[in-house]
Amino acid sequence: MAKAVFTTKVDPTYDDLPELRYHFPKTYLRQVEAAVGDWIVYYEPRRSTGHLSSRGGRRAYFATARVRSVAPDPQLPDHYYAHIADFIEFDRPVPFASSEHYFESKLQRDDGKTNKGAFGRSVRIVPDDEFELIVQAGFVRLLGDERVPEAEWTGQLAEEPAIFERPVVERMVARPFRDRAFAVSVKKAYDNTCAVTGLKLINGGGRSEVQAAHIRPVADMGPDSIRNGVALSSTMHWMFDRGLMSLDDDFSILLAKDKVPEPVVRMINPERRLILPDRPEFRPHPQFLRYHRETVFKG
Repeated sequence: MAKAVFTTKVDPTYDDLPELRYHFPKTYLRQVEAAVGDWIVYYEPRRSTGHLSSRGGRRAYFATARVRSVAPDPQLPDHYYAHIADFIEFDRPVPFASSEHYFESKLQRDDGKTNKGAFGRSVRIVPDDEFELIVQAGFVRLLGDERVPEAEWTGQLAEEPAIFERPVVERMVARPFRDRAFAVSVKKAYDNTCAVTGLKLINGGGRSEVQAAHIRPVADMGPDSIRNGVALSSTMHWMFDRGLMSLDDDFSILLAKDKVPEPVVRMINPERRLILPDRPEFRPHPQFLRYHRETVFKG
């Protein structure tokens, strides 16, 4: 087994749904097969689509996941799917390099500049220690010791592994950690605002009262992805989880007929559409919305 970096765009050229599957050509089959049973990190390049002129990608690592298996694409010759599990979004994107340090050492030439040939490969094997540093940096707010400011996450931390209680992979698979990471990412994407009512309530301790709801439930193998989440007040979260409310593909709000009290209906924003994150890649994915409508919604 080996850890790896998988590159995927905001609007993928291939049939990627990073939370569940990664689509790739035969060129990378050996590297992907080596990662089966192990963990990978996802990287988002500068180009947001397959067009050479496109821009807008974060040029950053943004999530980690585990590769369950690899299977041929039944439709497209010489293409394959990596089936993904345990997807979890970082609480902050991690740039691939600072002014002096590259998280993947193979991406840096001897003269300090970027190795464009290595960088152009969509699947790259990474040593365990480099994977660990990327993930530690991605979860710095959840894992980091308060003595180490976020700005200090550079290569020097390779010499200070003792600031963490356990290897990061052991902590990532625990449900409490995953719940917290999911909540941090979703609430940040929605600016701590309920996407149905538009209310942004902050308690006396400075904490947001909004909650992070899974669209496809965890119990039904729903991933801990921002695109499988929505920020809701406690009342709206309760209704959403019980199928009294759902969302159409255009993000209009659907209510179960004759099952939602009028006072609750009046709390919904006048447009009756979800108040969406600014970044398109954080908005609910149609596949998760469809699952909720078909499996959870009581409309």
